[in-house]
Amino acid sequence: MVNAFFGNFDLASLSIWAFWLFFAGLIFYLQRANMHEGFPLEDEMGKPAPNQGLFWVPEKKTYKLPHGQGDKTVPDLQTDPRNVDLPLKKGTPNNGYPLIPTGDPMLDGVGPAAWCARKDEPELDGRGHPKIQPMAALAGFKVSAGRDPRGMNVVAGDGEVVGKIVDMWVDEPEQLVRYLEVELDADHGGGRRLIPMQVSKISWFRPEVNVRLIYGKHFADVPTIKSSTKVTKLEEEKICAYYGGGMLYADPARQESQL
Repeated sequence: MVNAFFGNFDLASLSIWAFWLFFAGLIFYLQRANMHEGFPLEDEMGKPAPNQGLFWVPEKKTYKLPHGQGDKTVPDLQTDPRNVDLPLKKGTPNNGYPLIPTGDPMLDGVGPAAWCARKDEPELDGRGHPKIQPMAALAGFKVSAGRDPRGMNVVAGDGEVVGKIVDMWVDEPEQLVRYLEVELDADHGGGRRLIPMQVSKISWFRPEVNVRLIYGKHFADVPTIKSSTKVTKLEEEKICAYYGGGMLYADPARQESQL
């Protein structure tokens, strides 16, 4: 009797080992594809990390960006130029411990106030238009629910009234308010600043918007924007980081242990 083809071969074993080899290769591919940005790794001080991980940095890959934004090649092996002289110092020689700011962390953009060096251009929607625009420039938008904050006083975390809300900045495709625009009074720096909607609380009882993260004296240093009709990704990053840093740094008492 002639043995059948593969008669003495374990096809089930072949199938399971083929699956495991495919799965291992898939993990290897996805991990290296994930390393196109953010690598090589850096330590807390912005220097190359001694341990770069199990996999090596992948070959460069070029992506064609939409709406005439050119090409993007990653990894670009570029680091933030601020890493040359960060206003931080180590509290201990070991890595993994918090760094201590040596200047004004909210202005220096370190710690909780740190921001990423994103492109200094607006985020675009699917049609190539800036996503976030002031409501004054969008004829088709109106406040359909809740209280309209325009004209309300802005009250800082220390109770100071710093100015009035003059406009709302809308994410047009998402139909969400992303920022409130405040006109500061002369005692708090003057001019206009953006306040992230997430850190603003519109009062139901009084005509005011409360921003508890920062105090009145901090509003003058809120990062400004170059245009009155659009905000860039870098400007958004700096603005949100400034308010976020205020959660810890606006008052020295906030840096103490809380019970």
